[in-house]
Amino acid sequence: MAAKTIYRISFLHAGEVYEIYASNVGQGGLLGFVEVEELLFGERSKLLIDSSEERLKNEFEGVRRTYIPLHSVLRIDEVDKAGRGRITSGSGKVAPFPMTVVGPAKPTGSE
Repeated sequence: MAAKTIYRISFLHAGEVYEIYASNVGQGGLLGFVEVEELLFGERSKLLIDSSEERLKNEFEGVRRTYIPLHSVLRIDEVDKAGRGRITSGSGKVAPFPMTVVGPAKPTGSE
């Protein structure tokens, strides 16, 4: 049986860097968004509780599929196994993906 593919997705949200793991990542049906399905979280340990992973679990509780804006994605990696999801401060060397904003065209003859 082939091993299941696992992806690590890092993206910016509200000034923080979110790192989540999922089984399916794709372009999806919404233009400008990355579709992420089947989120994976580490097994709970009774000895050590990771507050950022607990926060992720609570935020994505009941979510089957999420759409992340393309300009927020920092990196998507295919990995061998799922790690612990985390939320870290976005201050420092992290910058959003540069993008050009194109405004509406001026109507001809309106000058």
